[in-house]
Amino acid sequence: MVQIDLLLEDERWAQTDLAGLAQSACPAVFAHLKLDGTFEISLLGCDDVRIAALNSEFREKPQPTNVLSWPTTDRAAETPGQTPAFPDPSDPQDLELGDIAIAYDTCFREAQTAEKTMKAHVSHLLVHGTLHLLGYDHINDADATLMESTEIAILAKLGFANPYTI
Repeated sequence: MVQIDLLLEDERWAQTDLAGLAQSACPAVFAHLKLDGTFEISLLGCDDVRIAALNSEFREKPQPTNVLSWPTTDRAAETPGQTPAFPDPSDPQDLELGDIAIAYDTCFREAQTAEKTMKAHVSHLLVHGTLHLLGYDHINDADATLMESTEIAILAKLGFANPYTI
């Protein structure tokens, strides 16, 4: 089970049903990875101005981006391309996974440019952000291959096409 604490700073997310998309996409990650337990994710639905400020503060990149994630624990595998260390559902301190912020303006532009629905694009970004909270990354080729193949498999189970094909 995944408990999603949602804060909407941009009301356009309510019209897009960010809550419903998160209740579908985030648990699909845990189901695919066969992770049992009650995990917590904080999700911020914001705009480009807010995410640009967050991106500047935390990544020193003063421009908007689609999604940002802040895991509470570094779970990255020591060897590139290997599965990260998953949280221990019996450890109460391991249940709070971290925070995700997603920007409406950038997501909307990207979905239009890629000729995808907002539902498909936002679901992909929520899966992507959740995987980051679980230690997945795309810094090197081996990790990117693992993360992308995991995203593709999860999204297929949700009925969405491979987001990496043009």
